[in-house]
Amino acid sequence: MKSNARIGNLSPARWLFAFAVATSALGPLAAQTESPAPARPLRIYLRAGLKTHAPGQHDYPQFLADWSKILTERGAVVDGSLHFPTLPELAEVDVMVTYKGDAGTMTAGEKATLETFLKRGGGLVAIHDTICGEDPEWFATIYGGAKKHGQVNYTLEAPVAYTIIEPAHPIMRGMSDFMLTDESFFLMSWAKAPAITVLATAAQAATPSARGHEGEVVPQIWTYERTMVGGEPFRAFVWMQGHNYVNFSHAQIQPMLLRAIAWVGRAPIDSLLTVKAPRGARVSGVPKKQ
Repeated sequence: MKSNARIGNLSPARWLFAFAVATSALGPLAAQTESPAPARPLRIYLRAGLKTHAPGQHDYPQFLADWSKILTERGAVVDGSLHFPTLPELAEVDVMVTYKGDAGTMTAGEKATLETFLKRGGGLVAIHDTICGEDPEWFATIYGGAKKHGQVNYTLEAPVAYTIIEPAHPIMRGMSDFMLTDESFFLMSWAKAPAITVLATAAQAATPSARGHEGEVVPQIWTYERTMVGGEPFRAFVWMQGHNYVNFSHAQIQPMLLRAIAWVGRAPIDSLLTVKAPRGARVSGVPKKQ
């Protein structure tokens, strides 16, 4: 017996045909919708300074050269200079990494530029005496901790024995207690509301400049998160060492810094750990697809 049932104005056969056509047309579109868009490269500005100290120490220009290459090889878009960046230079930047002595000594215009960057959620990484300045109470509201310029508040060349406080933090992933020969600071100014998150500490070594502070346990690695009035939350990370330039290549330090830059920039924590083949690179004699 023949069925006379119809769906709308279509017979069952024609309805099935129309459904199949519609499904095949929507298939590629659905697949495109489900596929994640390529991640935007992390945009990083490296702020360095003129070389100071003895050979192999405080080598800010070498850092700018070396880490521009390290970060670019890992897919980041990198800019940098030996001057404080302008607003246009920071316009698309996610993270500003600073390795420069007394970076807390800024003009009113530079402070305004920095605060504009932070209010839109820009991230900061500070290394060694970047956190030194003339007004440590104010600078501590930027990095969570700061030291006063001109004060004897350092150990000089000495053992720095790290105790990892937050091994579960993504920046500290896989790290264990270790020691470097470097420099540590004490008599620090610390932010209170909010306070820092301490990732690692070290006891102050017994050096002539640290007399009276031997054994004091001071944070050496930390993060700081804050929201300025009218702005978005920003993140900062500090590694207090870097006096001896060789320590940037330490087996635990370099990966930590790469994770820290990613964390501050709110990128996947391991996004800078792998060197990426450049566009057009040949693999086994076959050009890489563009």
